[in-house]
Amino acid sequence: MYIFGPVPSRRYGRSLGIDLVPMKTCCYDCVFCQLGPTPHTTLERRDYVPLDAVFAELDAWLAKGESADVLTLCGSGEPTLHAHFGDALRRIRDLGRPSLLMSNGALLWDPAVRADACLADRVKVSLHFWDEPSFRATVRPHPDLTFRRVYDGLLAFRDTFRGKLDLEFFALPGLNDAPAQLNAILPLAQRLRPDTVTVNSAVRPPADSGVRDVPPAELAHLRRLFGAVAAEQHAGHAAPPEPYAEDALLALARRHPLTPAQFARYFGVPEETIRAALLRHPDDPYASRALLG
Repeated sequence: MYIFGPVPSRRYGRSLGIDLVPMKTCCYDCVFCQLGPTPHTTLERRDYVPLDAVFAELDAWLAKGESADVLTLCGSGEPTLHAHFGDALRRIRDLGRPSLLMSNGALLWDPAVRADACLADRVKVSLHFWDEPSFRATVRPHPDLTFRRVYDGLLAFRDTFRGKLDLEFFALPGLNDAPAQLNAILPLAQRLRPDTVTVNSAVRPPADSGVRDVPPAELAHLRRLFGAVAAEQHAGHAAPPEPYAEDALLALARRHPLTPAQFARYFGVPEETIRAALLRHPDDPYASRALLG
């Protein structure tokens, strides 16, 4: 399965995920990643999954009369690593649906990647660092990436992109939350002129077990520091539960980890049903991680 959800999102409403790369195919090995460590970082762009199969799944989903507020390239890794992710954005545009590209921004130094990313209605990028040492400590990038290469790519993209740009900052105690560190990163964030800024913290088990979450009061302080450009909450009506099936639960757990209680609300079934299903798959690391939530 290449599509999953729709996933409920406070920012984007019902977001239908479109997954274009195999699990943990990424340029980064972020210490906070909720999907776990990246075994081997890569910068190789190729056709990781067949777009014909992706589009067939999408067409079948639409043919059932399903709806979503946005169609989102996201999931198991970095979507811009797919050599033809732009074709997926073109297909979404041809369908008359809003598109969202959820990217770490690591490849935006490449003009071809920037050109295709500009096809999205909305793009989410990340900035958790301010220099080379912090870049390496927080996202543990592919060796050929540098802070300057990535940040200059973000600036170049901002200069050409005409859609909405969302910026994510992941607060990491001891790594990027000290006053001097924040004073270094805030001007970099401001230069990107984001439409919204989201400040996140570890609420699910991270790739590095040493990563701690941020207390609510400190998180509120960080949000004030980044200004009132906080991401707006989607104002849509509450969606009915999605049809429950165990394979749908496992597919969602692998791409968008939630707690058992959140899965129960999503599917409209008792939490005990979710826990029992996850326990039936002790060898699935994503089922196990969900049980820790």
